[in-house]
Amino acid sequence: MGEDYEEEMREMLDDTEYDTELGMDMAEDAMALIQGEISEAEFHDKYNEAVVEEFDVDDRPTVDAFEEMNAEEDESIFKKLTGGGDIADKLAGLDADTSQSRRDTMKKMGAAGAALGLGGVASAQGGSSDPKDDEYGANPVGDTSDEGTQLGMVIDLNRCDGCLECVTGCIEENNTSSGANWMYVLSYEDESTEQENFLVRPCQHCTNAPCEKVCPVRARHTRDKDGIVLTNYETCIGCRYCQVACPYGVNYFQWGEPDTPFDELMGADGDYDEDSLKEMDYEQRNQLLTENNDHIYDERGMWSDSRPPQGVMGKCTMCPTRQDGHSGEEKQGTVACMEACDAAGMSAIHFGDVNDPESRPRQYMRQRAEQEFARDTELDNGEQWGETVTPWAKLSAFKLLEDLGTRPNITYLGNQPGPEAEQVEGPVSYEQIGVTDNRKEHLDQYTFGAGDD
Repeated sequence: MGEDYEEEMREMLDDTEYDTELGMDMAEDAMALIQGEISEAEFHDKYNEAVVEEFDVDDRPTVDAFEEMNAEEDESIFKKLTGGGDIADKLAGLDADTSQSRRDTMKKMGAAGAALGLGGVASAQGGSSDPKDDEYGANPVGDTSDEGTQLGMVIDLNRCDGCLECVTGCIEENNTSSGANWMYVLSYEDESTEQENFLVRPCQHCTNAPCEKVCPVRARHTRDKDGIVLTNYETCIGCRYCQVACPYGVNYFQWGEPDTPFDELMGADGDYDEDSLKEMDYEQRNQLLTENNDHIYDERGMWSDSRPPQGVMGKCTMCPTRQDGHSGEEKQGTVACMEACDAAGMSAIHFGDVNDPESRPRQYMRQRAEQEFARDTELDNGEQWGETVTPWAKLSAFKLLEDLGTRPNITYLGNQPGPEAEQVEGPVSYEQIGVTDNRKEHLDQYTFGAGDD
């Protein structure tokens, strides 16, 4: 299965003008990087010469850049990234036999879901994983010691009815082309449950995103303000290395001219472009963008929202221009898919700062945990639960492929798709809402019921 997946990715890169083997090798090592098997410095140095030879530049962050960014910290990021201090000792103590090789990782990416990772979900349950352990569920799901804003989602799969309103809302907001669905709702059957099951799949906006690691021109990047992973459309060269490196299958290449012309995008009638915007100071630039209800340029003056131009990569953006206030204060802290889901009466999607205990997603998780705890505080007369069982122990939560080290910022509540899950037709088809579903064949082949044959 791993070989089939690799061949699929290799054929995809063959369609570009860039080095296929370089893209495949960088994708493999990017997975090793996010799992701590190699350092940022090693990864950068290993491919610097080849990247420069292929692309004439290598704009991936350098070790000096990482060091400069954290020069005032007691323990610099350079030490963290190059294996200094305690981290080096921990890595050195790993059993080599249990470390996942790059090749095994690529196999897992193929078998567990090149597009969705259904077979590779990882529990997000806080504390011990043993229900009889008193530490089981001791930590709140989604609790984090990370500082600063990190936008993300909690998606309650038990509230999803497969109506595809979130898909429609995303398309209408971003004017994406036919077949390039940034939001995907998957219906599946699983022998572990008799109920109808859905999996809602946007970009996971990983804190440790492998797609960002392999971008030679640094078009794919994490925005400092809120941690969302974006693409600078003006910089992207369409090499598709990000698409190969991503284990979630959420990147789309814009082959032809977009269905919606640029001059029909919200804000396109403004008398400015990226160069002129960047020459303005922050206040002047964002006042102009807000007055124009701009859905193209974010607060940095970077074209990173709405659909991509021809020859460029696109994916879910978490609506950065909304977060920057360009659509009005009432739209800040919202995304189009959540808005559509709320309007449909389902409220399955909860977006906000996952580092903020008072944000909508964190409050919703607490509410759901308390509901589950109140509904069923004992199981088998308490014999299967520790004495200090908390509401979090009752909440079924998981993240997709979390064990790869990507640190995804989407938490799912509800049933985890098992390895025998099979995709089925949903209650509402993509054709019914006027959307092309040209990824189903790929999903069926590489996601459901796949194994390492």
